[in-house]
Amino acid sequence: MPQRDEVNIWALSDLGTPWCVHVVATLRIANHIAAGIAHIDDLAAASRSHADSLHRVLRHLVGKGVFEEPAPGQFALNEPARGLLDSPLRLGLDLDGFGGRMAYAWGSLLGAVRTGAPAYHTVFGRSFWEDLQAHPDLAASFDALMGPAGHGTPDPDVLVSGGWESVRTVVDVGGGTGALLAEVLRARPTVHGTLVDLPTTVARSAEIFQAAGVSERATAVGQSFFDPLPAGADLYLLKSVMGDWPDREATAILRRCADAARPAGRIVILNGVSPDDAGGPSPALLVAPGRLEIDPDEIASVRTKAVTRFRCRRVAPTRSRSGDSPR
Repeated sequence: MPQRDEVNIWALSDLGTPWCVHVVATLRIANHIAAGIAHIDDLAAASRSHADSLHRVLRHLVGKGVFEEPAPGQFALNEPARGLLDSPLRLGLDLDGFGGRMAYAWGSLLGAVRTGAPAYHTVFGRSFWEDLQAHPDLAASFDALMGPAGHGTPDPDVLVSGGWESVRTVVDVGGGTGALLAEVLRARPTVHGTLVDLPTTVARSAEIFQAAGVSERATAVGQSFFDPLPAGADLYLLKSVMGDWPDREATAILRRCADAARPAGRIVILNGVSPDDAGGPSPALLVAPGRLEIDPDEIASVRTKAVTRFRCRRVAPTRSRSGDSPR
């Protein structure tokens, strides 16, 4: 933790620099420079922007250590600016996609703090999930950010109490476009899987299953996970799902899994669980759709409300190959 005399409140409250970073990421300025375009007039033409305004943004970032200006009006990449070439980072910063939605959502923070509830709808007129349903392009951007393009290839070595030996069928609940399920099936040739998510999302899973060579063992079901789930599987995966919902909805999701699982079935929750010694929860939970993090005691509480025949057997840290967890 920084010493008090090291904290600059003006630097912490600077909104200009983050927005400048978002703007150059959206305009793909780093990509244009990497392609050999260096002069501000040419960069403005390539990015379809106003030259003088873009020049002001770039010079501000140069002063913050992002980009270099080796000659007046000529810009070059430095190491921080090269980070903007990274696809996952660009997806998260793009103001024309989901990254922009979340950037603007921070404008709802005051309302969320005053009421104790996410105030996303006060900015966009709809709740988070309703907003995605109403804007297919935004939903596609969200799916890309949550999938391999945004988080890398998921790790198929999902920790399962009791091991994978007895698992022949798995249902990935709220599994997005199927990146995790594809890797699980690829690593385990005897396992069959079912992907459950909204119809527009699972429609993008076919190419992922095909690329992984698991199409014959993978089934996609377009539905809400608040409706009855495909029944009789050995394992139900909930990855990056529980933290998106408050207790009532989280309880309903777990109950659906419990109702669908065979008598000896298991439910595995990935992500969204913070260890007792973790830092405080992020304020992002106040502008996002749910809590983002829950602790193991909350898992036990929600599980008790949902169903009594399941018990929490293990809480363990997990990560994907990229250090985060796509779905």
